[in-house]
Amino acid sequence: MAAMINRFALFALGLMLLTAPTAAQERPAAPPASEPETTLVVLETTMGNITVALETERAPVTTANFLRYVDEKRFDGIVFYRAMPLDWGEQPNGLIQAGVQYDPKRVLDPIAHEPTDETGVKHVKGAISMARFAPGTATGDFSIMLQEQPGMDADPKSEDPELRAGFAAFGHVVDGMDVVYAIHAAPTDPDKGEGWMKGQILADPVKIVKARRVNVSK
Repeated sequence: MAAMINRFALFALGLMLLTAPTAAQERPAAPPASEPETTLVVLETTMGNITVALETERAPVTTANFLRYVDEKRFDGIVFYRAMPLDWGEQPNGLIQAGVQYDPKRVLDPIAHEPTDETGVKHVKGAISMARFAPGTATGDFSIMLQEQPGMDADPKSEDPELRAGFAAFGHVVDGMDVVYAIHAAPTDPDKGEGWMKGQILADPVKIVKARRVNVSK
């Protein structure tokens, strides 16, 4: 539990930057000549299904890691355990978080960090992004954004190494944002969590019954 709370605290520290939208952003990349390749995954939760399009082409390392958890059924039975609110911007705002929480029977080795200024995959509304300690420590915990969170994107001009790296977004929700909102609105336990995480832990975590690739017929 202590390790899990420490993970929460570090992730929350990065999100403190989101108390207001950041103004300094890199110039947007030119649009690709064709639509980048994506892979669809459905997260079947006890509150409904969430379908995400993963950026197989633009964020290959992060997507391959997530798909390994899916294909090896390591996400089956995990939970959305956190609902973080933000009081600025369009409401509701914030994120929900799920993952293996360092369960030794589920967790895989950490992966290399793919910053948003290299992948071009930004923290837009509905983006899915990896939770982490320092860059290069992400394993099997992830978040889904309720609204655009530019403060989580990499800022290569920053003198702070954490801000330079940002978090690794690697896809976005294509169906089921109503479920994301419902999970975010679920009751939290005021006594759970420490520091900035106090009050952000769901009283009744929402189970991901199973996670599977979506077979798309051509």
